[in-house]
Amino acid sequence: DKVDQNLLHAAFIPFGDIKDVSIPLDFKTGKHRGFGFVEFEEKEDAAEALDNMHNAEINGRVLSVNFAQPNRKGQLNSKQPVWADQDAYQAKLDESQVGHEEENADDPMEQLEARAA
Repeated sequence: DKVDQNLLHAAFIPFGDIKDVSIPLDFKTGKHRGFGFVEFEEKEDAAEALDNMHNAEINGRVLSVNFAQPNRKGQLNSKQPVWADQDAYQAKLDESQVGHEEENADDPMEQLEARAA
């Protein structure tokens, strides 16, 4: 009944050498989140698995198989910290400051006090 890493490995091994199988857990509940990742050694093997396993059924559950997309830099759960690309961060900051230069000319504390009054 339960889909686990061993079952996914067994289901996908006919398509090529597998590098890794993981099934992420929900942080709060500790239960599986309803999806998993199968990483193949070769891209061609992954494509073959996608062609053959998309919409296949395992233990009564229909699989939706696709290529995983890497997290974009700076997104939550990304392995890349938001401050890693300082130039892009500074450009966004500068962009958000356009038209507000006169506000930034004064002491920031004075701005806060004026807004609070």
